Amino acid sequence: MKSNFNTSQIGIIGAGRLGTAFAYKFSRDGRNVHIYHHDIDLCRAINEDHLNPRHFTESLSELLGGLDLVPRLPRTVTATNDLQKFIEKNDIVILAVNMNGLPEILNYLRPLIARKSGKICLISPIKGVASDEKTRELITPSQLIHNHFFDLKTKYDLVCIGGPFFDVDIALGNPVCLSVAGKKRTAFAVEKILSQNRKELSCYYNFDSVGIEACGALKNIVANFKGATDQIELGRSIGGTIFARAGVEIRALSRILGGSFQAFYSQAGVGDMYVTVSSMASKNYRYGKYYYEYYNGNPIETNLAVLKKIDGTPEGPPSIRNVHRYLEKKNMYSPIFRCTYRIFNEGGTREKIRQQIIEACQMDIRKKEYIGPLSRAFYHLMPKFWYRRNRGGLSRLVF
Repeated sequence: MKSNFNTSQIGIIGAGRLGTAFAYKFSRDGRNVHIYHHDIDLCRAINEDHLNPRHFTESLSELLGGLDLVPRLPRTVTATNDLQKFIEKNDIVILAVNMNGLPEILNYLRPLIARKSGKICLISPIKGVASDEKTRELITPSQLIHNHFFDLKTKYDLVCIGGPFFDVDIALGNPVCLSVAGKKRTAFAVEKILSQNRKELSCYYNFDSVGIEACGALKNIVANFKGATDQIELGRSIGGTIFARAGVEIRALSRILGGSFQAFYSQAGVGDMYVTVSSMASKNYRYGKYYYEYYNGNPIETNLAVLKKIDGTPEGPPSIRNVHRYLEKKNMYSPIFRCTYRIFNEGGTREKIRQQIIEACQMDIRKKEYIGPLSRAFYHLMPKFWYRRNRGGLSRLVF
C-alpha cells in the first residue's frame, strides 16, 4: 500500500455487530476509528455512551455476565452521519454492511470516491451473493463493487477478507485467523494492519477473491440447513454427511462463479464452514434451529418470528433465494441447496421437511467421491459446463 495512505485511522461503514466489533479491535491497536451510520441518533448515542445501543451490547452483556462488564468504546472511536466528510478523512474503509444494503451504499460512495483527492482502500468482509432479477446471474460482493466502480479503477483498491470469524471474538480479542485476498501489494499491507496483534488476529493471503467470497456466502446456507437438521431426531452421523456433500456443491458453484477449487480448502472454506454449521455463535445456524422450532407451516410468518430472536441479519435466507434462481437458470444439480430453499421458502409439514433432508443427504445420484478423468478434462477445458444437470439428457452424464 502506498505511503500516502493514512494507516493511523480506520473508517467503518456500518454500525451493526461486525462494524462495532472491528471498532473494538482497531481501537485496541491504538488507531482512531470513525464509524459511519446514516442515523444521527445512533451516532449521538455511540459518541455519548461509548456503547452501541442497537446492536451487540445486549449480546456482550449476556455473554460477560452483566452490562457493567461490557467494555466501553474508547474516545478514539467516533460515529458520524456525514458520509462526505467520512470519505474525505479516511483512506482505509471497511464495508461492514450486508449484501442487500451494499448496492445502495455503493451508489452513495461513487461520487465521493471520484472526488476524493487520493486513493481509497476498501475492505470487504461481506458474506453473501446477489442475483440480477432479469438475468438471474449470481454475483459476489467484489464483483458487485467492481461493476459499480468500473470507471474508477485508479481511485480505489479492494481487499476481501474471509473467515472463520465471529464478531464477538473480534470484539473481545479472542484468537481469530482470516483469509485476505486482493492485489498482492495491497492485500499484504492490509494483512499487516489487521495482524498488528497476532495473538488476537492473524491472516493468510489467498489469491482467489471470488472463491473465498463464494465460500463465505454459501456456507451460511449450509448453516441454515444444519441448524434445522439438528432439531430433528436423525442421529449423530448425518452432520458429517451434510458437511462433506455440501462441500461438493460449494466447490462446483464457486468454480462456475469464477473461483477455484482451492478456496474451499482454505480458512475461508472448510474453516469457516466448520464453525458456522456447528456453533450457536453463528446467527445462520441459530436461524435454522429457531426456524424449525417455530415452524407453523407458513414460511413467511416463521421467518418473521425467527428474525425477532436474532440480533443482526442472517445472510443465509436471502442467499439461498438468489442461489435457487441461479440453479434453476443453469439447470444445475444441487440437492442440498435445493432442499434448503424448499425448507425455508415452501410450505409443508414437519414430516415433509424431515423427508426432504433425508433425501438430499442420502439419495444423491452421484455415486463417486472422486473426480474421474472425464470430469477433470471438462473442469479444465469447459468450466462453465462442468457440473451435473438437474434434469434432461445431460443429467444422466457422470460429471
